[in-house]
Amino acid sequence: MTTLQSCSVCLRESALQLPRHHLTDNYRSRTAKWKCPRAAVIPNFHLPMRSFEVKNRTSVDDIKSLRLITAIKTPYLPDGRFDLEAYDALVNMQIENGAEGVIVGGTTGEGQLMSWDEHIMLIGHTINCYGGSIKVIGNTGSNSTREAIHATEQGFAVGMHAALHINPYYGKTSLEGLVSHLDSVMSMGPTIVYNVPSRTGQDIPPGVIHRLAQSSNFAGIKECVGNDRVDQYTNKGIVVWSGNDDECHDSRWSHGATGVISVTSNLVPGLMRELMFGGKNPSLNAKIMPLVEWLFQEPNPIGLNTALAQLGVVRPVFRLPYVPLPLAKRVEFVNLVKQIGRENFVGEKDVKVLDDNDFILVSRY
Repeated sequence: MTTLQSCSVCLRESALQLPRHHLTDNYRSRTAKWKCPRAAVIPNFHLPMRSFEVKNRTSVDDIKSLRLITAIKTPYLPDGRFDLEAYDALVNMQIENGAEGVIVGGTTGEGQLMSWDEHIMLIGHTINCYGGSIKVIGNTGSNSTREAIHATEQGFAVGMHAALHINPYYGKTSLEGLVSHLDSVMSMGPTIVYNVPSRTGQDIPPGVIHRLAQSSNFAGIKECVGNDRVDQYTNKGIVVWSGNDDECHDSRWSHGATGVISVTSNLVPGLMRELMFGGKNPSLNAKIMPLVEWLFQEPNPIGLNTALAQLGVVRPVFRLPYVPLPLAKRVEFVNLVKQIGRENFVGEKDVKVLDDNDFILVSRY
């Protein structure tokens, strides 16, 4: 009983010590003006992936110096999942043949057919396995600014050296919108802007690039409009990579381009390195041109996917909507390999025509 009485006293004393709110205080709290938290209005406030200590941090100048960057192919297993064993072999062949960088999940790598989880995983896998031997540039661009910011945060968080960004496609924006979209992602790290009007439906004009070039994170532009445009940039000290394999020799040696972001180097990396490093070489350029023309007779990456399957370095698996080139074109490729020399191509197996039923088309993956 004594214990119960003491507890009762304690409870009464505790109750007496509770703070008392006056009526005027309650009124004041109800009528006070709400203020937005400062963090919500700070520009470029990235959560939660941004870090100034991201691993494998590289300088913009390191990216600006790259001459041969391969837009690497993504190979698949028969069920449509990534074939990482084949992918690793492809990256190793690029390193062994002198490529200085790879674009992961670009148009050639079919980033447009990946979920963002797949996309970031592949960037992380590439940087973890090969980041010490080759520069890894993640295609984290999108026509949605929100998605581009989030993907770029994640890409730098897993260690990519630089980001590739395209202008908003399909749902096109104004020139001011272009600047705002690209400004939103450039604060995170070295950035290459990609101009390919044939795919986006909108050109990024020089005026926009000159404004973006004021950013310390602007590495340069992958330009697909042509060498007249390349001249406009290189004459003003802006770094340019040719986005057209059929023009890259002249871009490099006659128009001041730093190098090329190449599709063809997936197949003949050694020859493409020689084309970018060895000085003017019209005869080598002419030797490669029939292959380049064959590769791009249908939208990329259809030709490349077909060729790599014929060389036996990837499984003949296509994620739809891509389908292989027809039989007659596959016969042409076999003849091109013989003409250029099998030793110049990736892989060691004999090139094959392949039958139509050798190919697997995957619609759900």
